[in-house]
Amino acid sequence: MSAKEKVESLHDLIRLLFKPHPWHGVSSGEDAPNSVNVYIEIVPTDTIKYELDKETGLLKIDRPQLYSNICPALYGFIPKTYCGDSVGEFSAQKAGRERIRGDGDPMDICVLSEKTVTHGDILLQAIPVGGIRMIDGEEADDKIIAVMKGDAAYGELREINECPQSLIDRLRHYFLTYKDVPGGKNPTVELTHLYGRDEAHEVIRRSREDYLAKFGDVEGMLVEAMRNYVKR
Repeated sequence: MSAKEKVESLHDLIRLLFKPHPWHGVSSGEDAPNSVNVYIEIVPTDTIKYELDKETGLLKIDRPQLYSNICPALYGFIPKTYCGDSVGEFSAQKAGRERIRGDGDPMDICVLSEKTVTHGDILLQAIPVGGIRMIDGEEADDKIIAVMKGDAAYGELREINECPQSLIDRLRHYFLTYKDVPGGKNPTVELTHLYGRDEAHEVIRRSREDYLAKFGDVEGMLVEAMRNYVKR
């Protein structure tokens, strides 16, 4: 068996034995940003806010939803994306701010579907149609809006202005108020723009560039490490 065949065999064995990390071990999508893979953390029926534990790749409880706000769409992130300098720079440029930094998380995405999905910790394919420019304090926290690929009600939509306005309003209301505490201080969350598909594609592209700048080509690094191991 050649060294190349040994590396390929070891790589295949790792994929068989170990579940990929949803953030680092799954592709953004072969046709990204036109069509993207999405890891879903929260579904509209959840009364608990779940989020990915970045270290382990497991879905964990972040906090109970203490008040009446429930996310009106499937909610998660695009694998192998990162909100870093490039995303923050673009947000500042579009919002007319001097400086905004990325929030250091993968790119958030809301997926519209007529179907009831009963739980998170799943992957699906979605088509981005726009986004909401959200600024939380001094951090860019964009929310890409997409439709589930093949969905009977929403799957053919390609622009944000084709989506039902009532649903977009509900999404805006959720993100404006989901951190509110009755009697608490004024929230720091701002929704400065609702933008279309082309701008959403640019945000996704920048988040993929930020990921490479932060983590590098993790798949390539694994293959290189296996090559070095095989050479021993």
